[in-house]
Amino acid sequence: MKTTMWRLGALMLMPLLAALPAQAAEQHESLKLDAPKPKLLPTPPMGWNSWNKFKCDVSEKLIREQADAMVSNGLRDAGYKYIVIDDCWQKSRDADGNIQADPERFPSGIKALADYVHSKGLKFGIYSDAGALTCGGRPGSAGHEFQDARQYAKWGVDYLKYDWCFTGPRNAEAAYTIMAKALRESGRDIVLSICEWGTHNPERWAPNVGHLWRTTGDIFDAWQGKKDWSIGMVDILDRNVDSWRHAGPDRWPDPDMLEVGNGGMTVTEYESHFSLWAMLAAPLMAGNDMANMSADTRRILTNKDIIAVDQDPLAQPARRVRKDGDLEVWTRPLQGGDIAVVLFNRGAKATEMSADWALLNLPAGSRAQTRNLWSGEVKKGVTARVGGSVASHGVLMWRITPELAR
Repeated sequence: MKTTMWRLGALMLMPLLAALPAQAAEQHESLKLDAPKPKLLPTPPMGWNSWNKFKCDVSEKLIREQADAMVSNGLRDAGYKYIVIDDCWQKSRDADGNIQADPERFPSGIKALADYVHSKGLKFGIYSDAGALTCGGRPGSAGHEFQDARQYAKWGVDYLKYDWCFTGPRNAEAAYTIMAKALRESGRDIVLSICEWGTHNPERWAPNVGHLWRTTGDIFDAWQGKKDWSIGMVDILDRNVDSWRHAGPDRWPDPDMLEVGNGGMTVTEYESHFSLWAMLAAPLMAGNDMANMSADTRRILTNKDIIAVDQDPLAQPARRVRKDGDLEVWTRPLQGGDIAVVLFNRGAKATEMSADWALLNLPAGSRAQTRNLWSGEVKKGVTARVGGSVASHGVLMWRITPELAR
């Protein structure tokens, strides 16, 4: 997460601020990870993060409301379990260097908030940064990694999103390795979500360090385009075409959080967003106001058939197997021999599309059951191909189950 407002405001201070606490940490940057990474994410994480909707406007009250809503609106039962506070929860450090929450926004403290989230049958996540400051200008963890990790463990943190603002000349792999080591020595299993925006070839080192890693800059709530440091949904998709090469249990490329329900795209575009993230085996981290969801937003986020594709235990993400201008076909192998298929139309008009058995690696003449994952329609004995009219900026998505030969 990169925040232009703060980055521009503090740009002149960045070299000084980043260098001072980083000097202590750099002494440890040759540390090796001698403890194994805890196996916490056999499938991509599902949950909610405060940033996309609320930015720095976070509070104890808000997080409790979102935890309540995750339960009451059926998201917990659909598989969402992490409640993650992003930037701006922290205020300062005490005389001993311990990180302190903003006392006005979090009067009960982080431990009490984590306990509340846990009481709902959910897991609790928090945010920090590998620099001297976070992207929102709050205290970062550079030089305090082990101290912060111990504090998180005491509080009951289950998930850490770790950003990359105000890091100066630090080496990304080394900086994230330090925090990984600190978390592994903290006495608690904590997911490490690496958020350095894909700028330092994280696919080469992040799988051994963290549980997931960002592949791009921030998403913003738009079909495509660029806004400050952020890019639109299909722009991010294009940068993740080859992410399947690096994914697997406890090592998930992360195309950033979901924008479903935030108002910048149409319902059809949000259906495409959710479908394609599921095909990528992406983390499904909702970023909307769960306490005030439309029926369409809830319908999209709780689609159990599409969630099952994202969470498929075979853990093999989709590949784009055809691209003809604005028309694309994506396929994903699923456990038990099923296949997930998405026909994706980027164009401005509804278009007839299809995928034949040869493209899906199904034997010619074979039959299959198809389930349309948005309409729920099931057909048996289907031969040769699947297809139909695909709306502008829309998808058709099926789960195909080959039928045994008679």
